[in-house]
Formats: sequence, C-alpha cells, structure tokens
Amino acid sequence: MNPQNPKSAPRSMGRSISLNIGADDEIESLHAPSTRELFVGFLFLGLIGFGGVLPLARRMIVEERRWLAGDEFAELLGLCQFLPGGNIINLSVAIGLQFRGMAGACAALLGLIAAPSAIVIGLGVIYQRFNDSAIQHMFGGLAAAAAGLLVATALKMAMPIRRKPLAIAIALLFFMAIAVLRLPLLPTMLVLVPLSIFVTWRWIS
Repeated sequence: MNPQNPKSAPRSMGRSISLNIGADDEIESLHAPSTRELFVGFLFLGLIGFGGVLPLARRMIVEERRWLAGDEFAELLGLCQFLPGGNIINLSVAIGLQFRGMAGACAALLGLIAAPSAIVIGLGVIYQRFNDSAIQHMFGGLAAAAAGLLVATALKMAMPIRRKPLAIAIALLFFMAIAVLRLPLLPTMLVLVPLSIFVTWRWIS
C-alpha cells in the first residue's frame, strides 16, 4: 500500500473552503487553529481593533498566526465582501467553517463580537455623560487612525497581485467606479464581479 503523501493531507477540520493557492512549502508552514485558538484569536482581534478590525485581521491571520497564506486571505476576503453583511464578520465565520466546521464558526464569531459589544456600550455611556470637546477630539483621532490602517491594509493586500497586470487593471477599475465616479456599490459589484471572473477565466484558459 502506498504511503499517504503528506502534502495531500487537508489543513482544515470540518467543512472546507478550499482555495488551493500558494506554493507547497508555504502551505506546509501554515497552522490549522483549534476551536479555542479561533475564539481567543478573534477575541484578541476584537479587543485591539479600534477604528475597524479589518486592517489588523490580515496581520493576525496571515503574518502572526499563519492560519492562511496571503493569497488565500485576499481571495477569501473578496468573497466575503461580495456577500451581505460585515466583511470581518463574514470572514470570521468563513475561517471558522474552514478549520473547525460549525463549532469553529460560532467560536470565531462569538470571540469577534463579544469584547467590541461591551466596549461600544461603555463608550456610548461615556459619550452621553461627558459630551465635551475632549471626547469629540478623541473620537476624531480614532477615525484618522482607522483611515491610515485601511490604507496600509490595502497596500499589503495589493502585494500578491503586483506581478499580475490583469488583476491590477480590475482593481483600478473598481477603484475608479467606487472612489472617483462614486457609483453605487451593489450595482457596480453586480456588473464588475462577473466581468472580472469572465476575463480572468479567459486569460487563464
């Protein structure tokens, strides 16, 4: 009987969202989190994600804990952006499902929303009780920091496609439609996403 090839062993438990992207050596170095690790990881992400969790999600998931490769994260986030609901909430559920099934999805989602919910309630009480200029300046500073984090995350996510002219052209087309022309998001995605899939498929084939 032939020995099982270690490269063919799945990295995830439960339901898998397989993207099959990246080199074999990069995949082998990744770590499949347990249900507890999913809860603790997203709990920590929710605690430090002031101004938005998404800018810090890639650092934790790809660079620090190495649950996903960079290309996997970019493609999974692209799918989550196309689905209804918050991007980071969809992402937490998708990652939980990939590694530990329904238990992992519930653990990741609960970890993500538990701490921020308590913090938002507390900040709301503070804002109502002490609605002065210092508090308003604090919230303004958080908004500026969040904008910077989003720009940094966008640049990091663009790195895997820097040698793919077609992907860069599609990304620029989306940017022009949303940021410059200020077209509605949903109709723009309904038009450009199928076009992007078709063009990419024709280019690869």
